[in-house]
Amino acid sequence: MKNIVRMLDVRLPDRQSVFLWGARKTGKSTYLKEKFPNSVVYDFLKTDIFFEFSKNPALLRERLLAKEESALKEPVILDEVQKVPQLLDEVHWLIENKGLRFVLCGSSARKLKKGHANLLGGRAWRYELFPLVSHEIGKIDLLRVLNHGLIPLHYLQNDQDCKKSLTAYVQDYLREEVFAEGLTRNIPAFSRFFDAFGYSHGEMTNYCNIARECGVDSKTVKEYYQILVDTLLAVRVEPYKKRQSRQVITKASKYYFFDVGVAGFLTKRYIAEQKGAEFGKAFEHFLLMEIVAYRSYAGKDFSINFWRTKSGLEVDFVLGKGEVAIEIKGSGHVDKRDIYGLNAFTEAFSPKKSILVCNEKEKRIHGKIAIIPWEIFLHELWAGKIL
Repeated sequence: MKNIVRMLDVRLPDRQSVFLWGARKTGKSTYLKEKFPNSVVYDFLKTDIFFEFSKNPALLRERLLAKEESALKEPVILDEVQKVPQLLDEVHWLIENKGLRFVLCGSSARKLKKGHANLLGGRAWRYELFPLVSHEIGKIDLLRVLNHGLIPLHYLQNDQDCKKSLTAYVQDYLREEVFAEGLTRNIPAFSRFFDAFGYSHGEMTNYCNIARECGVDSKTVKEYYQILVDTLLAVRVEPYKKRQSRQVITKASKYYFFDVGVAGFLTKRYIAEQKGAEFGKAFEHFLLMEIVAYRSYAGKDFSINFWRTKSGLEVDFVLGKGEVAIEIKGSGHVDKRDIYGLNAFTEAFSPKKSILVCNEKEKRIHGKIAIIPWEIFLHELWAGKIL
């Protein structure tokens, strides 16, 4: 990790504070130690600190006011701040009255929102740290990415250790992030849902079918999906709805895990070669997460949707309200069947760019469609040339 420079750039002008969110083990604490080595840090994963501040939130104000001015030149870091939401009133007071800066770091804002915690009324900017991305790694081993995922530790481990880490990660998430935080009371049903999501991930969601598998109603399943989104464990992709048509699917969302390795672990998937249906799904997932991370790190706000007709024509990702249409194919040789959906969307909506990302070796143009090898696509994405 010492040689990997993260793309995230947390900026803190005078009197400005930030929330830094990110799923567990994406490297938030490591990043902050490197970015702000001289900061005062309170880590609420430490039980003694957690209990101390939970009982008396005013301790934060009292201790910081007692420190020398030189010790507060860097922002104060509150790690896993969602565990002690009542501290945010003290943070608010210190920002307003003493001009202190804070980095409020955590893996989920859900508990804060549901508990009506003080979210500082827009006084803190929002940043998010994702797993590793291609631009941080450089030359990447695609099969390693798809099997290990890009959580920093998992990506760098050998196969055996990575499998153990993924097992522990999923178990720790269920225990710490959902159950321990009281985000759901029905532990068996949510555990069944989590397994079901693994197999339906990246597909159009049928809430009723999943509800039957979990033994709960569809409203509860929708809430379970929202828990995954709020805890940054999943990304929701909505259908593209620019033009009403009975032939276009407009209601079923898709959900993707935040990390391709976690998704592979839950589906008991191992990809040995760059071909086949399982490779194609994982390949699509990997490229989506690159697009999501780029949108955040580049400070852009474009939408990410998918388009599908009832007859089966589909475009994997439609960016920026129809500006760019992207189809992902794991194939090393693209033929006419691979571009039917992209051609149909291009004819109907005239996007500025229609792109098929694949495993071919060289970039080429076929009619109105640019066929781009995935490594070139990622280079152009991070260079700001796609959108």
